[in-house]
Amino acid sequence: MTDHSPKILRVLWGEMHVEGLGRSKDVKVYPGGARAWDWAETGTAHYPGIQPADVQELLDHGARVIVFGVGLLERLRVRPETLRLLDERGVTTHVAATPEAVARYNELAGAEAVGGLFHSTC
Repeated sequence: MTDHSPKILRVLWGEMHVEGLGRSKDVKVYPGGARAWDWAETGTAHYPGIQPADVQELLDHGARVIVFGVGLLERLRVRPETLRLLDERGVTTHVAATPEAVARYNELAGAEAVGGLFHSTC
């Protein structure tokens, strides 16, 4: 496994294109790979938002920076306990509308052990 975090190549409403993955609606990206992000795995919903269980996989792959793309209309929340967990572990976080979050993630992808969760609709 490589520590390279794959670039996000394109964001459209309801579709993201990720290096090495192809197209998916919502994605998890991390050092060494990417996969579709199925909210049903952890019971995530727009509110109350992204849970600690959603970020564990990113931590397991060595992410030291995590970027959250909370939708094009910023409807997805990040739960306070998720941010608290990351802060306690010394992980830097960035939360933004998905297009801005993707730009930030791609800036970091070549230089940091970065992971991210990205929502491609609301």
